[in-house]
Amino acid sequence: MSERVHTTPAETWAAPVRTGLLIDGKTVETEDWMAVHNPAAPDQIVGHAAAATVEQARAAVAAADAAFPSWAVMPARRRAEIIGQALTLLDGSEAERAALMTRENGKVSFESQVEMGVFVARTRAAIDLADSLDQVRRLDGPPLTSHIHRLPTGVVTVIVPFNWPIAILGASLPYALLAGNTAVVKPPPTVPLAMVRTLELFAAGLPAGVLNVVTGSNDAVAPLLTDPRVRKIVFTGSTGAGKHIMAAAAQNLASVTLELGGNDPAIVLDDAVLDQEHIGRLVQGAFLTSGQVCMAVKRVYVHRSRYDELVDALTSALDTHRVGAGTDPASTMGPLNSAAQRDKVTAMLAEAADAGAEVRERGTLAPGAATSAGHFLRPALVLDPDPRLRIVTEEQFGPALPILPFDDVDSVVDRVNNDWSGLCSSVWSGDPAHAGRIAERLRTGTTWINHANAVACDDRAPFGGFRQSGIGREMGSEGLLSFTEAHTITSHG
Repeated sequence: MSERVHTTPAETWAAPVRTGLLIDGKTVETEDWMAVHNPAAPDQIVGHAAAATVEQARAAVAAADAAFPSWAVMPARRRAEIIGQALTLLDGSEAERAALMTRENGKVSFESQVEMGVFVARTRAAIDLADSLDQVRRLDGPPLTSHIHRLPTGVVTVIVPFNWPIAILGASLPYALLAGNTAVVKPPPTVPLAMVRTLELFAAGLPAGVLNVVTGSNDAVAPLLTDPRVRKIVFTGSTGAGKHIMAAAAQNLASVTLELGGNDPAIVLDDAVLDQEHIGRLVQGAFLTSGQVCMAVKRVYVHRSRYDELVDALTSALDTHRVGAGTDPASTMGPLNSAAQRDKVTAMLAEAADAGAEVRERGTLAPGAATSAGHFLRPALVLDPDPRLRIVTEEQFGPALPILPFDDVDSVVDRVNNDWSGLCSSVWSGDPAHAGRIAERLRTGTTWINHANAVACDDRAPFGGFRQSGIGREMGSEGLLSFTEAHTITSHG
């Protein structure tokens, strides 16, 4: 397609792109295509992604299965070299892919640029662990001697969400490939284009079939979940969808790594530092990508003695925000990715207001945003809401932050540890030792001290959740070994 499309003043004119499937090292086109729309201007088509058939999805699994034996038997260090060389094929295209990401996702340009770098950094972090895969553990003692080594699992399906899809892919795909597995990746339906472009480049440096990419409807790509040749499924998304994935995996007893929803609390203690730097961290922790981050701060518990101070500081900080198209350099927040998500958050805010909570919508809408049909929301604080409201009990996944005062931190810890979610948490205090003691009591996959969200994530460490926030861990040595099976060889002396 070469025609130009109508854009708002804040949008960059660009011809729509078209992406195919990637199967066995070849780009495959389809009869049907899915339109991808710009969340800042929903009538604008950013591009079209191929809509796979069931047969094409099955062909992608077959290609990965055929490529597995030769890839699996390579020494890990050799696989690392090939992956590292393939990574260099992304050099020079970062700006173009980031611009495409902003148009289809809605996030501000800076975040899209960061995302391209995160995939590279996470891939390099995985490569650094290569030598650990060839280590063999020996158990001696007559009459038995055992050697335990690690074998790759097989074909892995990786399914990622819309918010930071390429960065999130970097937490699993490089580890899966390094461990000797082959993969089929399913990009998110609303944000597939930049990912397909990225993986086309990356896969060109890998043996054919090692990495395959399939876009399409859930029904069409069902073989990525149910084909018996798929031995592991990695999914990042909502808890409800994760349960569906787990049920599908059970048909063939495929293993799963599920990184699911998080209703992540920040606990602000009475000795917290609330200067400009720390308030900025808290705002970023809650409102990065318009609040559409699984590890974002979703609720704040603040000691009652600091409640007014915190509310005033957050209000002032949010007043500086400008909500507009992600392509507009003046925007600090873009639109939500979909109308459905915008409407969900709007309904939560209305419910809280109807129940008597004060809702403070702050910041300004860019002129183009105020008059457009884009999925824009101003950042909002919800003050001292009833803790039974959805704005508190559910993951908003949008720019709305409830703030609840507390008197007894022990009650907050109990509430967090008995919540349905257990992905991330944060503790804010001027005394690191005090914060550390509270952090050690929290049953969440990650707890940050005086920071939060992806900007504070240590990619050398495992990441995942407790309870309904997921199963398993990604990244770090734990994440790498999750793509392997222990194989024991025992001899009788």
